[in-house]
Amino acid sequence: MRALHRHREHHLVERIGWLRAAVLGANDGIVSTASLVVGVAAASAAKGDILLSAVAALVAGAMSMAAGEYVSVSSQADTEQADLAREKKELSADPAGEQDELAAIYAKRGLDQELARHVARELMNKDALAAHARDELGISKISEARPIQAALTSAASFTAGAALPVVAVILAPSAIVVPVVAAASLVYLAILGVVGAKAGGAAILPATIRVTFWGALAMAVTAGIGMLIGKAV
Repeated sequence: MRALHRHREHHLVERIGWLRAAVLGANDGIVSTASLVVGVAAASAAKGDILLSAVAALVAGAMSMAAGEYVSVSSQADTEQADLAREKKELSADPAGEQDELAAIYAKRGLDQELARHVARELMNKDALAAHARDELGISKISEARPIQAALTSAASFTAGAALPVVAVILAPSAIVVPVVAAASLVYLAILGVVGAKAGGAAILPATIRVTFWGALAMAVTAGIGMLIGKAV
């Protein structure tokens, strides 16, 4: 008799939690640090001051990203838990009504009424709360909030991204810090766009253009402001 093998498909959507935080963190690390460096350098600051500003931006940005992501995702998690607690009470108070509600959801998706009721009954017999969480509230293991994972991923990716402009500052001659950092950062952003697109299964060219355009715009604006402030002081 031929053995039956379980086959588990791997879908790109399973990466959405950490991928979003990683791409956002790395992109923000490159753009914010490079923009700060370009702005400070455009104000005719000494290379030592530029490097100090870049390192400070790296540390402060990583902590800010971690804290912000943790608070944001924790709020999402709190909302999910509140919805699940309310759903649990409703299941306890009126299981028949909740089964009808679940059956109505399946009927709207295309099942006939009898099959929809059968599916709702079978799923609720197995795990009523999980069935309602998934099909009524849209909460699943793939999309559920993970605050610590998001915070650590954001902090690590921001640090990795911000380290690239810092290295460019260290290696660049004092007279050409601005063009070197700007050019290097645009290359980093283009690479990030390619990596993020491949990891997420998206089109590479639009993702690359998107991140490099906004990075270039941010650096251009801060460079202009730095020049104005440098002339004023």
